[in-house]
Amino acid sequence: TQCPCPPLPAPLGDVITVGTVNELIGAINQASSQNGHMTILINPGEYILTGNLLFIDSSMACLTVRGASGNRNDVVIKGQGWNNSAVTHIFNVQADSFTVADMTIGEVYYHPIQIHSNAQDADNCLIQNVRIVDAKEQFIKVSGGGTKFADNGQVLCCDFEFTGGVGFQYYTGGIDAHRARNWIVKHNTFKHIRSPDSGLAEHAIHFWRESEGTIVDGNIIINCDRGIGFGLGSNMLDGHSGGLIMNNFVHTSRDVGIGLESAPNAKVYNNTVITDNYFNSIEYRFSNTSGVHLANNLTNEAISDRSSGSSGMVEFNVVDVDTSIFFNAASHDYHLTSTVPTITDAGKVLGEVDKDIDCNQRPIATGIDIGADEYSPSTPTDILLEPHGITLFPNPTLNVFNITGTIGEFSIQVLDATGKLFMQYLQVSGSIQIDVSALPNGLYFIKIENKNTHACSLQKLLKSS
Repeated sequence: TQCPCPPLPAPLGDVITVGTVNELIGAINQASSQNGHMTILINPGEYILTGNLLFIDSSMACLTVRGASGNRNDVVIKGQGWNNSAVTHIFNVQADSFTVADMTIGEVYYHPIQIHSNAQDADNCLIQNVRIVDAKEQFIKVSGGGTKFADNGQVLCCDFEFTGGVGFQYYTGGIDAHRARNWIVKHNTFKHIRSPDSGLAEHAIHFWRESEGTIVDGNIIINCDRGIGFGLGSNMLDGHSGGLIMNNFVHTSRDVGIGLESAPNAKVYNNTVITDNYFNSIEYRFSNTSGVHLANNLTNEAISDRSSGSSGMVEFNVVDVDTSIFFNAASHDYHLTSTVPTITDAGKVLGEVDKDIDCNQRPIATGIDIGADEYSPSTPTDILLEPHGITLFPNPTLNVFNITGTIGEFSIQVLDATGKLFMQYLQVSGSIQIDVSALPNGLYFIKIENKNTHACSLQKLLKSS
């Protein structure tokens, strides 16, 4: 379970509520005429654009566009598909203090969101609780040039996904940021940022070209060609200075999990990185990559100075890990299931790493764990169900399974490996029969929680035909 995001700021200026595409177009045009400083609330519904919305230029500072319900699945704004140039962006932004929140966007020819700092600074952007899907190119693009930078942006609690399991071309990525300073990328999930051919897709998260000070914290990256990158190549003009990468679960399918290229003084702490089909889980390259500190990382492949020209400190890492120590490595759940002597309490205490990927406090006094997860026997995956005598059968199941026993007042949830809720029930006693025939085959988790004592358990259920 990822950490909750902070509440959004109170609405600024005028508040307009819209319920159609034409009303949305009119509200953004009004924001332009009154120089921003307003909030547009979008009622639940699907909004299919036939052309681009108005460019949000530098005169429209402090504009907020958000879903009215707060549920990002309630508002869907989409273009005409990745291969139709009629809609190239959803939000194309040059203004300071632009906020977009609580919606789903995508299906565009270029970028669902582009932040332009080449003519104006475009500072203080906030992108929160947004699901971004199926773009031809990078999902969030921060472009820069000249002497301008985009400063202090935040991407919080968002989902990035190619819903078909692979991208439409190799030239795509999750977040691609140029000349971006002091951004925070936190508690997001990236899925299937993958190329359909032999060319590699870009990283799930990539900050480069004179970027600096980026914090990448508590993200989940699943089945992407490349994970997190600071800098690109040997030229410092394409590099990244400082910054912190910590507490991330990273799974990559064809290339490096975390890569530093011309990234002096970067810190890489307490990440769990599982890499397929590549020889390094974490690598740092080129002589400009100096003064780096890589500590407390847990990987299945090497941590390497790939160019033998970098410098820094590499300590307290555990490599070549056996993935059987994780709760469900096949589903990319890299929580620990028990104590492991070389991992538990074996990390170096670092001032920046006071919590883990789930925002659980790390016990500084007794020593912190290596990797993104701080193991605790009191987490839901480890608590035994009370009272005993609860039976779940048949398992595996084809369509229907049963939960039996005198279970008191319990809530029952059917979840997938990412924590997505499919079904929910409240049961007092006796038995309950649950039909999962509508769900795809795969591994699910049945969470059963006593509503009085809050004792709970996650039990695995395999649905197969």
